[in-house]
Amino acid sequence: MSVSIDIAGLRPERVVVVPSPLAELGMALHALSEPGHHPGLQGWVTGVTARLDSHLADRMCEADFLWRTTFSDLFMPFAGIPGRSTLPGGTLAEDLDLLDKLTDEQFVDAALEFSCAMPYGVGAGPLVDAGLRRRALELAAARGPQQERFSELLLTDPPRIRAWLRQFLEDCDEAFFADTWSRLRHQLTADARRKTDLLRRKGLAEALAAVSPAVTFDEAAGEITVDKLSVARTATEDGGLLLVPTSLGWPHLSVLYRTGWQPTVHYPVASPELATSSTVEQLTLRMTALSHPVRMRLCRYLARSAYTTSELAQAHGMTAPEISRHLSVLKKAGLITTRRRGRYVQHQLDITIVARLGSDFLEGILR
Repeated sequence: MSVSIDIAGLRPERVVVVPSPLAELGMALHALSEPGHHPGLQGWVTGVTARLDSHLADRMCEADFLWRTTFSDLFMPFAGIPGRSTLPGGTLAEDLDLLDKLTDEQFVDAALEFSCAMPYGVGAGPLVDAGLRRRALELAAARGPQQERFSELLLTDPPRIRAWLRQFLEDCDEAFFADTWSRLRHQLTADARRKTDLLRRKGLAEALAAVSPAVTFDEAAGEITVDKLSVARTATEDGGLLLVPTSLGWPHLSVLYRTGWQPTVHYPVASPELATSSTVEQLTLRMTALSHPVRMRLCRYLARSAYTTSELAQAHGMTAPEISRHLSVLKKAGLITTRRRGRYVQHQLDITIVARLGSDFLEGILR
């Protein structure tokens, strides 16, 4: 599973690395709404929440579905401007002006993706297609009265929702984001400068590898692949490719692949966690390996000490070949290490890898 970007014919100068104040504000709102996604931002979230005006906090809940799951493409409006070559603004006001330039159809289509789980659309949207509009309202109603009210207003009076959203974002800027952005923009600008320099000196493959180990480039095929638990395709065609860094985004690595919009990779700036991140295939192997009760019990033993196959067979009342098959699955998933001690081969759980899968599992096998 992955998201693919066809860049056949893309000129090197059309690949641009640039921060976006609005995209970072979207990530800030996401972190405030879902702090569990961002344990490293707990201090920042606590500080902002403590001084947040109660009225603004209430307004933040009115449309939090636009940023709670991840955040809407509305926070990257530059990608939707015709010509697919527009860059993010240097200030939040400039980015908001780009948001105002989106057509009502673009705005509504992007907003409905999260307000009522509408998929990326092709062709006529719900403002034109009555059947699609009814479907959008049905989906919104199933997600609660808040989403239903928002979607009704969005479909009947887009300018009202657009004005509300801009005013809300400007109020967020005044309340907390301007101060946050003044600290973050230097880090993001420096990261963009480093990636741009790498792009010019060593090429796109090296620059993308520096963006994230999950992003790879097949030069022969002219295709970028982003390792994600989703399947989608997009293409730069006659437009460009944007790489937008975020300081608040880890562990999210997002790809904007909306039809007709400029492909955009929104990536977290370098962190120790990213340097050793697992692929989706590795994660699948590990979760599958741990789904068997025998292998769970083996992990409990192997977390405490190194054992040979025969020792594990004796402890679990199983044959050595049976234990070997389970150990093979765990080893293929990268969960155990082996070492030779004379004529004996010992196995042990790799606690560092297991800890990355979750503290509940680690606590369970060590309890």
